[in-house]
Amino acid sequence: MRILKHSAVVALTVVAALTSPAARADNASPVGLWRNVDDVSGKRRALIRITDSNGTLQGKIEKVFLALNESPTCTKCEGTLKNAPVIGLVILSGLKKDGAEYTSGQILDPDSGKVYSSKIHLTDGGKKLNVRGYIGVSMLGRSQIWVRQE
Repeated sequence: MRILKHSAVVALTVVAALTSPAARADNASPVGLWRNVDDVSGKRRALIRITDSNGTLQGKIEKVFLALNESPTCTKCEGTLKNAPVIGLVILSGLKKDGAEYTSGQILDPDSGKVYSSKIHLTDGGKKLNVRGYIGVSMLGRSQIWVRQE
């Protein structure tokens, strides 16, 4: 009887551990939900969902935290993205694994409408994502740190 109770407790503990959010998050991969922060104000800007399709990552805006004077559309974007809703906008694309980084991608800045070359890599045990946008060479750009949300 004692062995049966002990086995049930162990089984429940294993099930609880495997179904917890921490166990489900794969901190070795950038796939998941990330929060970015405004470089100037330090306030949260958006939630971006990064997904993997056949080894290529893309990031799409799921939620934005707009100031009163900001537009919910990409007014400075060009072409088919002109005035597109920011929610649902793919801002990261084409990133492929290259060692510890994901490189050869592009990032769209919805505030300026400009597209930059991009690379990303995980930091802090997969809890943070260093996102770098640049022109030409990586030294000519800027980085943001995104924080994992799930």
